[in-house]
Amino acid sequence: MKFKRFMTAGLTLCLAASVAGCSDNGEKSAENGKMTITAMKYIYGDPPPIDGPGLKKINEKFKVDYQPRFIPEADYDEKLTAVMASGDVPDIVGFKGFGVNEMKFYTWAKQGAFLPLDEYIKDYPTFKMVPDYAWDAMKVDGKIYGIPEYSPVSEVTPVIRKDWLDKLGLKMPTNYEELKKVAIAFTKQDPDGNGKDDTYGIAMGQNIDPDYNMGAYWDYTAWYHKNEQGRYIPGIISDARKQLIQFYADLYKEGALTRDFALMSWGDVNSKEFYAGKAGIFIAAPQGMSEPYMQSLLQVHPEAELVPIPPFQAPDGSKGFRARKPYFGMTALSAKLADQPEKVKRILEMIDFGRKFYPWEERTPDNKDFDWLWGHQGEGYVMKGGKPVAQKPESQPRTYLPDKKGWAPSLEANRYSMEYNVPQLANLTRQLEQMHVQTKHYFNPVNGIIPEIEQQKGEELRQFLINEQTKMIVGQRPIDEWDQMVQEFLNKGGAQWIKEMNEAIQAGNRQGFWK
Repeated sequence: MKFKRFMTAGLTLCLAASVAGCSDNGEKSAENGKMTITAMKYIYGDPPPIDGPGLKKINEKFKVDYQPRFIPEADYDEKLTAVMASGDVPDIVGFKGFGVNEMKFYTWAKQGAFLPLDEYIKDYPTFKMVPDYAWDAMKVDGKIYGIPEYSPVSEVTPVIRKDWLDKLGLKMPTNYEELKKVAIAFTKQDPDGNGKDDTYGIAMGQNIDPDYNMGAYWDYTAWYHKNEQGRYIPGIISDARKQLIQFYADLYKEGALTRDFALMSWGDVNSKEFYAGKAGIFIAAPQGMSEPYMQSLLQVHPEAELVPIPPFQAPDGSKGFRARKPYFGMTALSAKLADQPEKVKRILEMIDFGRKFYPWEERTPDNKDFDWLWGHQGEGYVMKGGKPVAQKPESQPRTYLPDKKGWAPSLEANRYSMEYNVPQLANLTRQLEQMHVQTKHYFNPVNGIIPEIEQQKGEELRQFLINEQTKMIVGQRPIDEWDQMVQEFLNKGGAQWIKEMNEAIQAGNRQGFWK
């Protein structure tokens, strides 16, 4: 697909159809004298109304005719692909930071669909806060084509029922052997004290999810280990992963792992297993936790107390979890804006405004910028217990802005635990925050690297390994065949995958690092 050809056609149509509102440089609408800005982004849940008060506030503040189009996340890839194929690229395009949608960002950027942003990133306060490794992940052929959406380094990590540990007189595990003993005890020693054989150790669902890595050393998504040639390899084929699969297999034999995990959906693992009070070990993160799930657990076990399991020290001496990708998603601007610098600046002003971070003590009606962003007290939100509570999303400008995730100056500044009203969940997330602040994190050298074979066969290769490792856990394939499985993976395209990933790592002068 050649986007320059499509853009040329689009400009011709614009010049010919002055009644549609195009000016000589395409920056303003002839109808109202305001700069027309189009956007397309995915949304979880129902799209907001196209005439909401929040949108009107944006138009008034920035003197624009902002026309965002929000597509339900499940349909976004298909609809965005159709729009991009038409050549009528919106001024602003939002992307998810994972899956097919992420791959398409890099593909289309390489094809010339988006505007290089290198010359602009030093001009806006929130852009200056983005670390270099996050900008590196937005580069294609050495140029920056996306604005990363904030994502904290704190990934989901294992948590445990402390009340069960206390009931059985057990200590917090510090290695996998101790964790195995705890999981088996949760299975066989009636930790909830109801006299029934209805509890077990670790909750797990299909695709061996979640991944109970106790540090980057064991993380299957981390490119941490290297092969004999000195090349990074995916953690999913490492000897450390083999150790973890053996750990799962041992638990499965003891009934200490979800029996039907290979067929169980993620929703069922949450609602029917862990938060139903059956399992004692699961995962959690400071951000994005579900209060209804926690409340359902407390209805079954009012005394339930969850605490983080700190990272284990690895055989190589490292101790810490893998950092999340330094972006939750990304925002790109159409290449057709290359000759419209004033419009680019207006768009970036809007994006920058939505990304401003407000400490909790500044999230009040007294802060004019915050009050405007949330749609004004009494309209878009109300204050309860000293905290803002969204009331009418359609009244909030942040609902419509291209990026509304405030870029925090530090991990501890987020204080996600303040968002929760269930005390037990607030306590858990507070401890998770403290653990992550005190823990080093490993930054993956492959963030933002998606070579051709990754797009063509990446998911197929990963699924092959997940399927074979699932067989090993349930005893359908011997773990002694690990090396054979790895060779099968290499023969299916894994060798080329590793080669291309390492070439890209070297070309970008990258390496994994701890911070």
